Parts: sequence; structure tokens; C-alpha cells
Amino acid sequence: MELAVGTIMDGKVSTITKFGAFVTLPGGKSGLVHISEVANSYVNDVHDFLTEGQEVHVKVLSVTPDGKINLSIKQTLPAAHPPREYRPYRPAPPHPSIPALLPRRGAPAAPAEPLTPDAIFEDKLKQFMSASDSKMSELNRYMDGKRGGKRRK
Repeated sequence: MELAVGTIMDGKVSTITKFGAFVTLPGGKSGLVHISEVANSYVNDVHDFLTEGQEVHVKVLSVTPDGKINLSIKQTLPAAHPPREYRPYRPAPPHPSIPALLPRRGAPAAPAEPLTPDAIFEDKLKQFMSASDSKMSELNRYMDGKRGGKRRK
């Protein structure tokens, strides 16, 4: 029997190894189902999914010139998760005004003016720079003690 790539047929598990399972096909030929092609979920041990002598549906993935047959059980199973509907990316519309800082209690309320994207970016940049400066100064203080800067004579 000639094996064509993409053919689905029945076979019997003959040997289970740590890297997959060998399946005997009709006509006396045998092929390998790699551990990654056993199930739709993660497979740590092939023995958890297959037993020797078990009848399985397999799909022929490839046949090498030297006669090795690569098989898949996973591709004959129904999909674990149906494919998601394609939705093109659409960014959310910008808000008319985003308050950068909330007023403190008791402080007079500032007149509400809409912030531009540049002002929002500048606010985020200032916050990042102050956090970065404080982290760097803390790191420098820590490293000064490790460098052995002050030596006694």
C-alpha cells in the first residue's frame, strides 16, 4: 500500500518510548508519532495518553526517502479551541479630557482644560524620570559600599 502525505488511516500502537510512539500501519509498515503530535494538550509522558496495542487514527505527515514515516494523532482530533474570529485592530477613541492629577482636598479646583496627547506624554515622562532617578541613586548608594572606595592607611 502506497502512503500519501495527508492520508488518515487506522493503526495499532506497537511500542511506546519517551519521545513518542511507534504505530503499525496496514501493510506491515510502521511509523513514529512524535510526543508533540500525540494530543492537543501538553504531553509529559506518552503513557498517559496511549497504551500498547491501542487502535488509533493517524495522519501521515511525511515519508522520508529512506522509508521513515512521520505520523500525527493530534491532527485527526477535533480542535481543542475553535479558531477565533478575525477582528482588525481599532484603537479606542481618545477621551475628550483625561485629568492628569486629581486635586488635593481643600485645594481650589483648577479650571478644567482638556489635556493634549503631548501633555499626557510629558506627565508620564516626568513620572518615569523621577522613579528612575530614585532607583539609580539607591543603586549607587548600595554599590559604593561594595566597591571598597574608602581605604585606611
